[in-house]
Parts: sequence; structure tokens; C-alpha cells
Amino acid sequence: PPLAAVRTGPNKILVMDDEGIVRELVSDMLTSLGYEVAEACDGTEAIALYQSAKETGQPFTAVILDVTIPGGMGGKEAIATLRAIDPQVKAIVSSGHDADPVMSDCRQHGFCAAIPKPYDISKLGCVVSKALDEQSTRKTA
Repeated sequence: PPLAAVRTGPNKILVMDDEGIVRELVSDMLTSLGYEVAEACDGTEAIALYQSAKETGQPFTAVILDVTIPGGMGGKEAIATLRAIDPQVKAIVSSGHDADPVMSDCRQHGFCAAIPKPYDISKLGCVVSKALDEQSTRKTA
């Protein structure tokens, strides 16, 4: 889809991935789309950042969580705590492993969307845009 059709900022997005290069790339793509971005290396850090942002009145509009974090808390584990903090959290699951059950049935696991790696700016923009549009629809419904 054309990038012009993608909803962009001023939303605040949290990106959680154990690979620094992936976090940086995703952050750069989201920033170029007009979003404000924060990064976390694992679920524990993502939860702390999400909680802090909510408490300061500057909550994240959406989060993108890597399913598995070797040696740390991944998105699969973090989503339950994020939902306890904010039942309306817009969480997008991301993974390079399409066979993971969380990717194939993301809603069953508490996510509103899934994006398989690798992805480009257009695909990322569309998935985030759809997640945010779903949020707007729920608020007006």
C-alpha cells in the first residue's frame, strides 16, 4: 500500500526487541513516519517504561513486542502484565518465526496485530496504522 495512506504521528510507540540493530531500524522507520518512539531490550524494561509513561500522563499509543527474548522476558510473557496495567493496550507482536502460535493467532494471546520479520516501512506503517485505527473505532463505538 502507498505510504501516503498510512496513519502517522503524533502517537507514541514503544518498540521492544533484544537485537539493538532491529530496535534502531524499527525506531528509525517509525520516526520517519512521524511517531515518537521509545525502545526496550526486553519485557521487563518494556513494562517499566509503559507503566512510567502511563503514570506521568504521557502513555504509549501502541507497543511492538518481539515474541521471544533469549535469556529475558519476551512479548509472550510481557503482554499479560501490560494488559493488567492497561486493558486497552494496543500490542503488536513481532517475530522472525512464522510458525510460532502467537504469530498465527495473535488475538488469542492478547495482541491486536502481528507483523512477521523482516518488514519494510510500508508494512510496518500499515500494521501500526490499523492497530491505531482499531483503537479509534473502539472509542467511538
